Amino acid sequence: MEFTSTQLIVVVSVLTALILLPLVVILLVRLFIKDEAPTDGEGEEVVSNLTEFNSIGDVWRAFVPHLVELRDRMVKALIAVAIGTMIGFWIVNSPILLGDPLPVFLVRHLAPPGTQLQGIDTGEVFFAYMRMALVVGITLAMPFVLYQIVAFFLPGLLPNEKRILFIALPFVTELFIAGVAFGWFFTVPAALGFLLGFGVDGTTIITQPRVDSFIGTVATLLLWNGLIFQLPAIVYVLARLGVVTAARLAATRRYAMVIIFIIAAFITPTGDPYNLLLLAIPMYLLYELGIILARFVPKRHTDEGQATAASTG
Repeated sequence: MEFTSTQLIVVVSVLTALILLPLVVILLVRLFIKDEAPTDGEGEEVVSNLTEFNSIGDVWRAFVPHLVELRDRMVKALIAVAIGTMIGFWIVNSPILLGDPLPVFLVRHLAPPGTQLQGIDTGEVFFAYMRMALVVGITLAMPFVLYQIVAFFLPGLLPNEKRILFIALPFVTELFIAGVAFGWFFTVPAALGFLLGFGVDGTTIITQPRVDSFIGTVATLLLWNGLIFQLPAIVYVLARLGVVTAARLAATRRYAMVIIFIIAAFITPTGDPYNLLLLAIPMYLLYELGIILARFVPKRHTDEGQATAASTG
């Protein structure tokens, strides 16, 4: 695949941003957010605040400002998705950015050579394009949507929880992009090559998928690849919070393998064993990567202090 000058500039800019973003975030977090463990006084203050309500009216009056803020942030997120969808509609239809309209670009780079799509239902091609524009719009608006979610919950987080959250966000984003890239280069071409080429001889039997079916399969596979690649980050954050440990995860490896294959069977868009393995094997390898990352989690000082106090007492 040859890149034009515009496409090369976009690729280099994206890669540079992906490399610099986590480093900048980690530096800012270390400078402005101190890693302080919660004290007993803070816990008692939270408990006392929760017991100050004397009636249901008090509870409702306390929650109304939060509900109003949640509504405002949801409206802002929806506006961002709408703006992103308009930009996405231009990306889907314009050949300027990718050299071809997005559906043509997908067919040429992901499907076997000679694949042609067909639209059967009235308006099928139009609604397929609109759905792709919506997916692109959500993708473009996702950083702003995540900001609205984080800003809503941020006042209730402790300093050490804020540090974990802000450090994890850029890595979660990059893992999602890495998962989509893995699906683009490996999972989706292999899946489409198997599904569109199975039993086809080119004369008596041919495969000509519908536009909606093809785009739905590609979008589903790319989405699940992106979500699957979040597994190491999820495992590390849970280990950092003390919910799981590397030893416990390693001990339950056999059960995790069974659960992974069950999840892969449910999320596979076609349900065939070939695509199931294309999702299950990377998911298991990412689970093992999560165990390795969990081993680098620093030991919790509070647990050590409790153990020392119990032994001395």
